[in-house]
Amino acid sequence: MIYSKDEIIEYVREEDVKFIRLAFCDIFGKQKNISILADELPRAFEHGIAFDASSVAGFGDESKSDLFLAPDPSTLKPMPWRPEHGKVVRMMSDIVRPDGSVFPCDTRAVLKRETAKAAGAGYSFFFGPEQEFYLFCLDENGSRTRIPYDDAGYMDIAPEDRGENVRREICLTLEQMGICPESSHHEEGPGQNEIDFRYSDPLTAADDAQTFRTVVRTVARRNGLYADFSPRPLENAPGNGFHVNVSVKSDSGCGECGGMIPGIMERIREMTLFLNPTENSYLRFGKHRAPKYISWGFENRSLLIRVPAAPEEYRRIELRSPDPASNPYLAFALIIAASVRGIEEGLPSPAPTYSNLFRAGADVTGAYDTLPLSLDAARAAARNSGFIRSVIPEEIIAGYCGE
Repeated sequence: MIYSKDEIIEYVREEDVKFIRLAFCDIFGKQKNISILADELPRAFEHGIAFDASSVAGFGDESKSDLFLAPDPSTLKPMPWRPEHGKVVRMMSDIVRPDGSVFPCDTRAVLKRETAKAAGAGYSFFFGPEQEFYLFCLDENGSRTRIPYDDAGYMDIAPEDRGENVRREICLTLEQMGICPESSHHEEGPGQNEIDFRYSDPLTAADDAQTFRTVVRTVARRNGLYADFSPRPLENAPGNGFHVNVSVKSDSGCGECGGMIPGIMERIREMTLFLNPTENSYLRFGKHRAPKYISWGFENRSLLIRVPAAPEEYRRIELRSPDPASNPYLAFALIIAASVRGIEEGLPSPAPTYSNLFRAGADVTGAYDTLPLSLDAARAAARNSGFIRSVIPEEIIAGYCGE
């Protein structure tokens, strides 16, 4: 349910809410927040809450460091792990300059803009993210280790799967926040887990992806564990993927998944820096079901894009290259922009791939282009891309390219 500002102020008063966390993220997707007392909420809605932008990665230097957080009332969520008396709630926030204009490095605003442009062209997108993470033990000092919480494998059950109760607590916490997980299970790696979400509009899906990471880390810590979302936590085990399921409907009511595929494939090398932004990201490609070759097909998990088997009403594509180090607002914005271009320009789809590219020889794989295989290569592809500059502000590009 979406509340007005006045309804939220009344809710805060009636429900004994004492603290409101105004959440945002830096250009790399790292979650930040300011906590204000309930009496400050009317001022936050009217004028925003100031913060020092020069202390946030990618937001500039000290010369113009005043920015404001404007809470989005549609994103109010309780934080169930906080005390019942003196409750805490959270709202995502837009980032604005002192004159009220949009701050270019607000990545949430980037996604809002691309979603609006797509809607203006007659397309509605829906996202269903799948994020993987590892659970590691803590040492006697409460510091993280590289000791997995269990040695279970894909979809194993208790007692081998020791993460079962942790996942249950995560899902129940998300439900209390009004977020709908769809399924959960143990993944291939030791201590590796996955929780999938019901599809939603792009902004909600990105907000929920951010919230999910916070909830997982919080619940893990409460259970004496450390949740690791890095792309390749263990050298000889599967990496963590951030598989993105996407579907689109046009104003005519027809799905347009076919046009999305060539649009994404044409731009994927330029996009990769923002889908896989760390050195660690490139240790994942080509191993343990993480794609390396620019390819697509039906059901095939060795490919960059697959079309899962599903009834027509649930038809979608799954982009398998992103990892959880990515900023979901930028990732989803680029996927939307590339998809719309593919549809609008009528790009033809290349032939689908039926081979298992993890096992195929060079005589087969040699026919395919690869994703950038290093961070430097990804930076070069993004830096020289007019497409990227049409979606991502120059200030953000410079931050990702290390300039």
